[in-house]
Amino acid sequence: MDQAYLSLVERVLKNGVRKTNRTGIDTISSFAEYYRIDLADGFPLLTTKKMIFRSVILELLWYLRGENHIRWLRDENDCHIWDAWADDDGYVGPIYPVLWRKFPYMDYEEIEFEGVGAAFQSHKKTIQEFDQVQYVIDEIQKNPHSRRLVISAWHPGLLKEMALPPCHLMVVFNVADGKLNCHLTQRSGDIALGIPFNLACYSALTMMIAAQCKLKPGTFAHTIVDAHIYENHVDGLKEQLTRKPFDPPKLSINYKDSIDAYTLHDFKLEGYEHHPFIRFEVAV
Repeated sequence: MDQAYLSLVERVLKNGVRKTNRTGIDTISSFAEYYRIDLADGFPLLTTKKMIFRSVILELLWYLRGENHIRWLRDENDCHIWDAWADDDGYVGPIYPVLWRKFPYMDYEEIEFEGVGAAFQSHKKTIQEFDQVQYVIDEIQKNPHSRRLVISAWHPGLLKEMALPPCHLMVVFNVADGKLNCHLTQRSGDIALGIPFNLACYSALTMMIAAQCKLKPGTFAHTIVDAHIYENHVDGLKEQLTRKPFDPPKLSINYKDSIDAYTLHDFKLEGYEHHPFIRFEVAV
């Protein structure tokens, strides 16, 4: 499974163009990259470098909590992958957790008034919240062939309140032949640091939702609009390209009745062989 990722790295290094960006560290950028993997072959946790599986699952569970801060990650679980974007109190704003589980929208309630003369109507506006994750699960169970199994993390009206606008912004599920497939669209992807996490995180999410809906995990597909390598990551990735992948590990998940009931201990990774860790600096 590493090979799909390594091929992505090779394409971006070969075909990418140099671009400036908000971080001050130039990137080698390639437009509209794509790859896909079959989850039946194993769990896609990279073996050509050591990945911290615990952090991958904790990030996924945090997404499912619907919170606008990282205190559960940072203080309760000693996981610091989002520290760089949080304020002193741990707030990151309405990003993935909020938009996945409490997507805000405006609802209009019709109100009738009777005054002097003819009756007239008005509308009362109220803010509501929509649980996209639970909607997808419920819809798969009722209508598995729906083409509307979408979770969106893009809310233009809230961008100014976010510590970091969502990079992986839309995930679409598809059921075919008893399998749950997943396609992730990402507007911006850090090849060295972010993409390996995204690959593992959304594959685990697909496996969780498949279990909730009594389906088998199918294909994970990934489109990255701006796929980029920071210039200070090039040497580390070239080192990674020289490494021969090990067989992918297996992931088993203890089934729970609710998507909200899972904990870190419900995820068991088996057979994870890997090459040494490669350190890449985060560009903030």
